[in-house]
Amino acid sequence: MSAQKVRGLYFNQFEIGMQITTQGRTITESDIVGFAGLSGDYNQIHTDKTYASKADFGKRVAHGLLVTSIVSGLAVQTGFMEGTVMAFREISQWKYSSPIFIGDTIHAKICVANKKAMKRINAGSVDLEITVYNQDDKIVQSGNWIILIKNQN
Repeated sequence: MSAQKVRGLYFNQFEIGMQITTQGRTITESDIVGFAGLSGDYNQIHTDKTYASKADFGKRVAHGLLVTSIVSGLAVQTGFMEGTVMAFREISQWKYSSPIFIGDTIHAKICVANKKAMKRINAGSVDLEITVYNQDDKIVQSGNWIILIKNQN
């Protein structure tokens, strides 16, 4: 059995102010339908085109938590925590600023805001400021994530 290749950064390699930008991802109708099935959230603003056309936004809106989940995947795809992340520890001050619609393309900018060594578990806590943008560079979601990252042995 071969050893797992580590592509991600170890705790000591994170620097406050470091920035990472994810690739873009277009939100599809399949995303919304799949998330509704997975979560059980069949709210009509997400799943009923006729209802949503008469509601506040005039068309179906992606679930906020769907987009947050996709952003998590986009962050992982950058590789900065592949093989080094121990846990997603906290999400705080998360704001849903603007609706995201079918066909919108999102991406995230990630900035290392703080870090704290946790010697007891041979890791560290990394505080990430996440800002999610749509295709027009409008902020649609933002907040902080705290992740636990392994120390390099």
